[in-house]
Amino acid sequence: MLWDILVSILWFMLLFSWIWLLVMIIGDLFRDHELSGWGKASWVVLLFVMPWLGALIYMAARGRSMNKRAREQAARNERELGRHVRRVAASAPSTADELAKLAALRDRGVISLQEFARAKERLLGTQPAGPAGSGVGSSSSSTAVTPRGA
Repeated sequence: MLWDILVSILWFMLLFSWIWLLVMIIGDLFRDHELSGWGKASWVVLLFVMPWLGALIYMAARGRSMNKRAREQAARNERELGRHVRRVAASAPSTADELAKLAALRDRGVISLQEFARAKERLLGTQPAGPAGSGVGSSSSSTAVTPRGA
């Protein structure tokens, strides 16, 4: 009984290992731009006709270049992620930019000092130590800053 369970676990591990190796090898085949289509097809046929032997032959013949292509792909992915992060970070306005816009609105008289203080609190995520009921730091149901006279 125990022996049957251990043998089943061994066969499952071998099957899982072969499937994982097959996926890695086929992924490497299609990542390689130097190998012709017929060469790729030949490797795939060999892998399905003689699975373990085909995988061992592939690893012996192309193992180093497989590692090189995997490292190149990882470097490309990292560069693309860096570009994406820089693009997203550049498009989002900073807190300092938002504060400068609020100060400009306050200086032009578009918003009051209390509205400026509430908007600044929202941006900075702080609560001022103002007296209760002074309008500064009191919560309001509206979060939008509206210009005077509108």
